[in-house]
Amino acid sequence: MTMKLSFVKMHGLGNDFVVIDAVRQRVELTAGQMRFLANRHFGVGCDQILLVEAASRPEVDFRYRIFNADGGEVEQCGNGARCFVRFVHEQGLSERREIRVETLAGEIVPRLEDDGTVTVDMGVPDFVAERIPFITDSEALVQTLRVGDQELAIAAVSLGNPHAVQLVADVDQAPVACLGPLIEGHPRFPQRVNAGFMQPLDRQRIRLRVFERGAGETLACGTGACAAVVTGIARGLLDSPVQVETRGGTLCIAWDGPGTAVRMNGPAQTVFKGEIEL
Repeated sequence: MTMKLSFVKMHGLGNDFVVIDAVRQRVELTAGQMRFLANRHFGVGCDQILLVEAASRPEVDFRYRIFNADGGEVEQCGNGARCFVRFVHEQGLSERREIRVETLAGEIVPRLEDDGTVTVDMGVPDFVAERIPFITDSEALVQTLRVGDQELAIAAVSLGNPHAVQLVADVDQAPVACLGPLIEGHPRFPQRVNAGFMQPLDRQRIRLRVFERGAGETLACGTGACAAVVTGIARGLLDSPVQVETRGGTLCIAWDGPGTAVRMNGPAQTVFKGEIEL
């Protein structure tokens, strides 16, 4: 039995998505179908698949589900959250400029700005190891992670999903393709982790590459940008707000310190609409 599925292809700084309206059409996708949709040779091609669903409770407007290219569901995606807002506006699902959205990681509140960019309240970052989760007996922010014959200095944090951020002298020369998979699957991160490689340029500007859990290196990672900035501020290296230069473009991340939410601003772009038979 085949199923015809309507979708919209979108991206946030090159981090690309297949966005599906599961409010007005019935959507039941297997992990294999997710992998097919994400395949750049045989399917549509994307880093993540985003499902826009009806809210499960009255105090929120929508439910937001994220699936990586490997078919696995994850908790949060910052670039996807910005695309989510543009999608519901362009599809006529909501006229609100600020919407409240439930995710596996909790609520987020993205807002469509007058200039077309989207600002997202990404919630309060969590440095508590067992909630990241990260296996350690130390409360230090910067910890040693042994990867093969190397000892890496990483800072672990959760932005609704787990991140391990390390400093590098030059992101262009950083061994992202080599170290990224080893960090992602490291046994001290029982739910795997997004591996960030951060190069500070000055106190309000960094360059960043991220090897994303279940997707590989992407052109931009919204939660990865937030993770890099909050760990940099916590280490005394950065001052808010911070411009994060990714391979796909620039995000602005603001954080006022412990106990406060991270704010992310950046673009979201619709590429094309289509239908595909599964």
